[in-house]
This record gives sequence, C-alpha cells and structure tokens, in this order.
Amino acid sequence: MEKRKLGNSACFISVIGLGCWQFSKNHGLPGSYWGDMGENTIAAIVQESLQDGVNWFDTAELYGNGMSECMLSASLQQLQVNENDIVIATKWNPVLRFASSIERTFPEREKNLAPYPVTLLQVHNPFSVSPIKEQMQRMAALVKENKIKLIGVSNFNLAKMRKANEILQSVDLALSSNQMRYNLLDRSIEFNGVLDYAREHQITIIAYSPLAQGLLTGRFHEELGLIKRRPGFRRYLPAFQERSLQKTLPLIRVLREIAEGHRVVPAQVALRWVIQFHGDGVVAIPGASSTLQAQQNAAVMDFELTADELIALDAVSRKVAKVSSVN
Repeated sequence: MEKRKLGNSACFISVIGLGCWQFSKNHGLPGSYWGDMGENTIAAIVQESLQDGVNWFDTAELYGNGMSECMLSASLQQLQVNENDIVIATKWNPVLRFASSIERTFPEREKNLAPYPVTLLQVHNPFSVSPIKEQMQRMAALVKENKIKLIGVSNFNLAKMRKANEILQSVDLALSSNQMRYNLLDRSIEFNGVLDYAREHQITIIAYSPLAQGLLTGRFHEELGLIKRRPGFRRYLPAFQERSLQKTLPLIRVLREIAEGHRVVPAQVALRWVIQFHGDGVVAIPGASSTLQAQQNAAVMDFELTADELIALDAVSRKVAKVSSVN
C-alpha cells in the first residue's frame, strides 16, 4: 500500500489507516455509538487490515473510556505484531480538563496500549480549560521525555491549528497532523483555510468519517428502513432521515456509476476521492465493522479515479454537500 509522510516527520503511514472507535465495546456514552463488537471480530478486522497493507491505527481515550485502546492492543498481541511494524495514534480528551492532565493521564494510554508505544498523541478537540499554549507545552514535554514521537490535534480550526503549530515551532518541534471530518458531504476544510495552511506547513490532514458514517456506502439509500435496525445513535441523525437521503441520492447515483466501471463498490469510490482529490496531504481512517469492510477499505489503493471522474464527483458533491460555501 502507498505510504505517505506523517507531517514533516520520518514516519511513513499507509494512506488508509484503521479508525478504532467501533472497538469501544459499548463502554461509556461515546462508546455506545456503534454498539458492542465481539473480541474475535475485532481481532479479525485488525488482522485483515494488516494483511492488506494498513500499518497504522487511530484510537482515543474517549472511545469507551480507553476500551478501544485495550482491544486494539489485545488484538495486536494475539496476532504477535511487532511494535516496529505499526504506528499507533491516540488522543487525549481535553473536555473540562486542564493541560496538566495530558501528562497525568498518559500512563493510562501507555498501560492500555502496552506493549505498543504511542507514536502520535493528539488533542481530541479544542475544548480544554487550558489555553493552547499550555497544551502544546505539555505535549512537547512528552516528546522531550521520549514518551511520544509526534504531536497532533483534532477538530482545530485555522486559528487554533496555526497557534498550536507556532508554539511547537518555538521549541523546535512541529505539528504533525490535524484530524478533521472530511468527505464528499462535508468539505469545510477546503474553504475555511485549514487545508491550505496544512499544505503550506506540511501538516497531514487525517480525514475521519470519510464515508460520512456509512452514508456514502449507498446502503441506507437502497433500503430506507435499514438505519432503524442499526445499533447506536446514527438512526437519530438528520442525515439518515428519508428527506436527507433523497437530497443526497444524486451523489450516490454517480458513485454507483463510477464504481461499476472500476468493479468496486460506491464506498470505495468515495474513499478513493478523499485520498486522491488533494494529493498526498490527506490520509483517511475509515472504520470497519467486518473483515469485508476492512478489505474494501484497503483495496482503494488498487485503482485510481480518472480526471473526469474526479470532476464529476466534485460537481455533484458541491450541489449536495452540507456546507453552503461549497455549493
């Protein structure tokens, strides 16, 4: 699988990683979003991903109160994966916390993921009680102590991302990544300055929810009642209601048409667009609830979209994307 530099570091990651939120085992409110998943299924998904060339995994403290981290480590150990062959990214939960908890809670990240080290530690969102300067100083301290290698953020707008990067540069470090929601139905980063700044400063955009939580698979358009039988909170989201599904159907039709030409499924076309449309500055972390999905995610590297196909997807996406500035 194609690999790309993570930020301006010497670390290379596969263009497709594996998002591990769904490994939360129904623990805690965020962990209940996807429902419970059997341990054998989790291990099989991790194994399939590795076999297909995925070399990095994204998890978080918030995912099941650390359960996702534990399940990821358990699966990797079961498969006897060498720590030098993979990259693990996790996230500190900043909500209603001071920056001092970054260092205080890091031993929990180490314990949950042991024996695998944390390569990339990210601030999960911009809602800490402490200013960005203090957060970055605490993160930098972990780098200096060789606890982590790289620093990232998630859901940081342009001003906050710039601030984080400038603070790190002042201590001879750099921001490696900004994890943002990005897909054919949410293209905010293209016009709010985030993507442009990231390109200029060699900050990798890690696209989460690249399939819009499964909406871009087309399955929920084919069977309107399907979402009601799915576990978790997705069934209540406006995007999965019939009126919204009708609005996004033109995009699904184009995805289906292009997929047929490449002998793939619509989800693979949507995912391929994410990692191809803006060159090598964007990687993606789709989740997977089955080995088939893991296989399909990795297989997006087996084909490329043509210039005409990219233009067609761009055009129909601009008509149905939720961000009005893209329209």
